[in-house]
Amino acid sequence: MAHDDSSPPSRPPGSYRIGSIGGIDVYVRASWLLIALLIAVMLAPQVEQVEPGLGVLKYVAGLAFAVLLYLSVLLHEMSHALVAKHFGLPVRSISLHFLGGMTEIEGEAGTPGQEFKIAVVGPLTSLAVGLAAVAALQVVPDGLTRMAVEGLAYANLVVGILNLVPGLPLDGGRVLRAVVWRLAGNMHRGTMVAAWTGRVVAVAALLWPVVAQVVFDVRPQLFDFVLAAIVAGFLWSGATSSMISARIRRRLPSLKARPLARRVVVVPEETPVSEAVRRAQDAQAGGIVLHAPDGALVGIVSEAALLATPEDRRPWMPASAIARTLSEGLVLPAEIAGEDLVRALGHTPASEYVLVEPDGAVYGLLSTADVDAAFEAGARR
Repeated sequence: MAHDDSSPPSRPPGSYRIGSIGGIDVYVRASWLLIALLIAVMLAPQVEQVEPGLGVLKYVAGLAFAVLLYLSVLLHEMSHALVAKHFGLPVRSISLHFLGGMTEIEGEAGTPGQEFKIAVVGPLTSLAVGLAAVAALQVVPDGLTRMAVEGLAYANLVVGILNLVPGLPLDGGRVLRAVVWRLAGNMHRGTMVAAWTGRVVAVAALLWPVVAQVVFDVRPQLFDFVLAAIVAGFLWSGATSSMISARIRRRLPSLKARPLARRVVVVPEETPVSEAVRRAQDAQAGGIVLHAPDGALVGIVSEAALLATPEDRRPWMPASAIARTLSEGLVLPAEIAGEDLVRALGHTPASEYVLVEPDGAVYGLLSTADVDAAFEAGARR
């Protein structure tokens, strides 16, 4: 919720990669294995009733249903991923876990309409699978096949409906955010409204066993209270994370690379270290960038390596010997700002970056420490 990167994305903790669909890595969390075994055990008596005499194979049948169920969850998540990619948003990964699935999408939708479509397509996919399973019940024979189709219909209809509940981190919360965003013209306000609604939904989930007993006269079991607490905790933490993320993103537009740039001198890569340092001191520059004979930028002199080089060796050592090679991710446009800036720094972590003008001229040197300080200063205001 995992991207267009030359390096492989990091694997989520406790996850196992099971493959890739459309260039999107699919992971299974360890928690899914636990819930799959739980489903197999819980369904075993029903399987035995429908198909007596299976013995230990009744657990295999239950496990097969768990796999089938999570394949439909994968369809739900893939629909999110495909619509997000359609709108140009990189999708890092899809993870299946014990509460369902998660699609890790980089960045935010550009418009309320895009946000609405990315969010609503998941529940609609689940509802479509559920209705297709209901239709299939008219023709499937009795036995384990019918039991599986009935379970698939019920589970997907429930997932589709519950995911439309209007509170983050549920899909319905993103739908609500899109609606408020469109009406108020402010994505931040939409996120905060949907996140607070998500907290209300979390409290409702925690109280559900008690409500069910009072309203429907259903006596809750210990398992019901445990499950309610797990779901409520998931919803509350997801809503809180959305609030924190919204507050951070609200400050991002004020984060601009150009005002943070340090003055820099650009010298040929074969320039002696002592001469490069002299030019930097004369220009009162905070960094030294190297270029090749053809003018291409090739390196940034490392301050740590410079300080470690004895002064008596500097006249005989080329600056390239103490420079870090400039890869593509270390050269950024001088106008980069906000979320694009943060994403670029995360894409290629480094201590310094070269800022260039549209015509390729070097503007200055951007230090990660300066960006962090500016962001912290903005957070305190």
